[in-house]
Amino acid sequence: MPSHLTTSHGPTPAPPPSTGYRKLLRTTEFSGLYVSFTLTAAAGALSGIALGTLVDRQTGSPFLTAVSMYGATFAAVLGALTLMSVADGKRPRRTLLLLQLASLAGVCAQAVPELPLAARFALLLFLGFFQSLGTGARLGLLAEVVPAAGYAPARSLMNITAGGTAILGYAGGAVLLRYAGHQGVFAVAACLTALGAAVVAATVREHSVRLARRPGLRQTWRANAELFAHPGRRALLLALWVPNGLIVGCEALLISYDPAHAGTFLAAGSAGMLAGDLLVGRVLTAARRRRHAFVLRLLLAAPFLLFAVHPPAPVLAVAVFVAGAGFAATLPLQERLLELTPEAIRGQVQGVESAGRMTCQGLGAAIAGGLAQYLGAGAAIALAAAASLAVTLLTRPFRPASGDRPR
Repeated sequence: MPSHLTTSHGPTPAPPPSTGYRKLLRTTEFSGLYVSFTLTAAAGALSGIALGTLVDRQTGSPFLTAVSMYGATFAAVLGALTLMSVADGKRPRRTLLLLQLASLAGVCAQAVPELPLAARFALLLFLGFFQSLGTGARLGLLAEVVPAAGYAPARSLMNITAGGTAILGYAGGAVLLRYAGHQGVFAVAACLTALGAAVVAATVREHSVRLARRPGLRQTWRANAELFAHPGRRALLLALWVPNGLIVGCEALLISYDPAHAGTFLAAGSAGMLAGDLLVGRVLTAARRRRHAFVLRLLLAAPFLLFAVHPPAPVLAVAVFVAGAGFAATLPLQERLLELTPEAIRGQVQGVESAGRMTCQGLGAAIAGGLAQYLGAGAAIALAAAASLAVTLLTRPFRPASGDRPR
């Protein structure tokens, strides 16, 4: 795909100032996307802890528990490979609404009492497929409704909210499980998903990304081929996917490692992610974000090595908090990826990035869960963290050229 931008060999102009959170929230469409995302994230946290504890009680298997919490991510790659081009279709708002309703149907089905575990795992794949397409549509709309200088702060705010929502979701889910049971938690998650769809319908107008061809399987493959043909984008995707996925594998074992303190650990990780995104997305400039990306990627994995020596729970909670801050490394990498992406396929590229990251998270959970079956949860967490560090060190030589442009 030819570039619509020209490469300048003159001095690089100073970047425009970042758009603040308050200014973004005063935009009705961004507020709608933001609130809908928050409600969807809350529903996901509630569903995750409900299903994870249900599977742990019924099977006692670390592998199945880990997969149940992050199994929806396995199907995300199917969305990226087949229909992700719908994110850049002529009516992305309508697409997002339909995908939200499909997710609602899946969450409602999880609330059915005495549903067999096989059916629950099938629903996870169903949800993962439609959620990956919904993410692409949502991020494509996000790039349309905020200015270029506001993209990183917008993603930062959404990540911060995801962290805060996860804290409340895990804490609230633990309380709801005691009083309402698993079906009650799933029912609350369904209500939040429905409300998220209603917010989009009421606040977001239709946008057109003006695809030259009709969205579908062929267009998805064509744009994906163009995405992976660019060496800078390939390197960015590797850095975004693999270290992150392995650390999510560590988090997927927290219930198996210490069921009594798992809620505290998960909340600590979400709090660290919130703090990291706030600092990196709001305080640091774009240049400083890029300079600190490598250190943040190291910070993401190193604290999990402590699980090999089994220190007290408060020490591990602090370690998980610190590691959570390392997830903010995704912000400068995502910002750079957007710069290297033509406008006409931004939704699909961001959807592929998100789907690939989710898929690697699912693989990380499965790998860590499989290791835990034989080595124990603590040793498996430490091994996954060491592998994440190794990938980060191996990808350190990557430095995107200043003259790279979308093509």
